[in-house]
Amino acid sequence: MSMLKELRRHPSAVAGLVILVIFVGFSIYTVFAFPYSEAIKLWRAGPGVWDELPRRAAPVWYDYFTRKKLPRTIIVSLEDGGTMTAEPAGDGKNRVEIVFPFEYAYDGFPKEISLFVEANIAARGESYSVYMRKPNGETVTLTEDINFIQSQAYRISQEGGLRMKLGGLAPHVGLFVEDPHRKPDQPLKGRYELVMRGDLSEEAELSVAKLVVYGQVHGLAGTDHLRRDLTVALSWGAPIALMFGVLAAVGTQISTFILGGIGTWFGGRLDAIFQRVTEVFMILPLLAVLIMIGHFYSRSIWVMLGMVILLNVFSSPLKVYRAMFLQAKEAPYIEAARAYGAGNFRIIFRYLLPRLTPVLLPNMVIVIPTFVFLEASLAVLGLGDPVLPTWGKIIFDARTNDALYMGNYYWMIQPAVLLMVIGFSFALVGYTLDRILNPRLRKL
Repeated sequence: MSMLKELRRHPSAVAGLVILVIFVGFSIYTVFAFPYSEAIKLWRAGPGVWDELPRRAAPVWYDYFTRKKLPRTIIVSLEDGGTMTAEPAGDGKNRVEIVFPFEYAYDGFPKEISLFVEANIAARGESYSVYMRKPNGETVTLTEDINFIQSQAYRISQEGGLRMKLGGLAPHVGLFVEDPHRKPDQPLKGRYELVMRGDLSEEAELSVAKLVVYGQVHGLAGTDHLRRDLTVALSWGAPIALMFGVLAAVGTQISTFILGGIGTWFGGRLDAIFQRVTEVFMILPLLAVLIMIGHFYSRSIWVMLGMVILLNVFSSPLKVYRAMFLQAKEAPYIEAARAYGAGNFRIIFRYLLPRLTPVLLPNMVIVIPTFVFLEASLAVLGLGDPVLPTWGKIIFDARTNDALYMGNYYWMIQPAVLLMVIGFSFALVGYTLDRILNPRLRKL
């Protein structure tokens, strides 16, 4: 309680604690709201799961920084907004017409347009045509005589023949301008109707008929090149970063602290061995060793975490702790413990280590961001866990898919900002704790 009162006197520590509480609370919420198994399954899902999301769409808050009203995704299905009529056409067939109406009131053009259709086996071999009715009364034929298959996605935006018909404009642009032969500036606003028309046998049934007009913005975090909602990876990136950083910091600092106390107390050959091993590990390039392990053995986050702890046990803090233990070893209460016959390990764990425990906590907090950035660095280099969605993995995907070149700045900036904020918060708390608990800094 006294330490918390001291922290309250430092605004920087209060700010850091507030940020950390937000991250921890959000991490707890993520674990319960998006269970691990479901999140992994969702993030690694193949085609079909993310089909209704636009590709490379900016977050919805990006719209607040523009003067235009950027388009959102419009979904019209047969069950929600669409209408279907059927009239006898002879020969045991019905002339079926499905209309997908929607209002378009945005200042930009859609990213794509797709039509999803699923039919039963009886519909195979039948065909249908697709038309677009524009607000100005014009009707554009998109395609004719498409054969039904059990499940298909008609990507209107990828129709080469339709592009030629629209004067070389991409279909998702040319269909929304008043005159496709003029340079498009603003889309034609109003009510549009996409029409499916075909002659189907009486046994034929459509289980799914859905139009998706993809927008330019989506969700709180946007989407990536695979249409995945980045909110999933950004959300799970927080608990993974905290878990890796805290476990690595606790594992390395406590192990180093205990070994430093044992080596200093026993001295002699054991202390000399600890010092030589520490000097060897200090010159080992940690990142290079982890890169080799990732390439030749495993990229599992647990393997990387174990190697990080192992390679950092004998590190420079061991020499710092040794210098402190050498001074504490000569304290009068240690001599008193020896006098009444206390054993070596009783002295180490009951008298020597507790004496310097206050120095351990700030050091542990300060090094957490180091390990958080280390995990992100491995992911950025392509050595992140292939299963987990992390902040570093997002940056890696953004870099390898030319996010900055294509103007998808949100894709790389969001995880980078979160990494900097969490590192900054731990640094604020850690350095304040060092000033409070370190006897040499209390008077400063």
